[in-house]
Amino acid sequence: MWKRGEIEDIEFDKEKFKQVLHYIIYQCGSLENVGKTVLYKILYFLDFDYYELYEEKLTGESYHKLPNGPGPVHFEEVMEELKEDGKIVQLPIKRGDFIQQKFLSPKEPDIDLLNGVELRTINSVIAKCHSMGARQISAFSHGDIPYKATKNGEIINYEKVFYRDSLFSVREYEDD
Repeated sequence: MWKRGEIEDIEFDKEKFKQVLHYIIYQCGSLENVGKTVLYKILYFLDFDYYELYEEKLTGESYHKLPNGPGPVHFEEVMEELKEDGKIVQLPIKRGDFIQQKFLSPKEPDIDLLNGVELRTINSVIAKCHSMGARQISAFSHGDIPYKATKNGEIINYEKVFYRDSLFSVREYEDD
């Protein structure tokens, strides 16, 4: 099982992750279906799609395999900092039989650590995922090879993106 002390944070860029998360919430957090679960998956697909496309990590975040799909390791820590800075507001919203954790941004995000390619990738992933609800995006994420090839609770290996099938792959590969 995953333990916090077992994670190598050498590649994790906390400030970039904060800017990315704030930007995503600013862009789509007000949508009815976008709560914590959808944010988890947008972040996952963003980091893993970016890695598949450019063979380098965007935020360096680690994701562990959870029963409802991939989950970012540093989400809670970074979210607390964003809330303390007044950049994000968290609202529990009753949705049927459950409480959705909703996040809204009253402030425009600072994106000085992000370049044009990174912003295009972020916007592309938001466009691909923003309309899915928590159950739909969780089920979708379960089909991605990096998630499928990982044992419950373990950290998902970025290198597995190169084994994705056509439904998930974002890179055009040349046939041999």
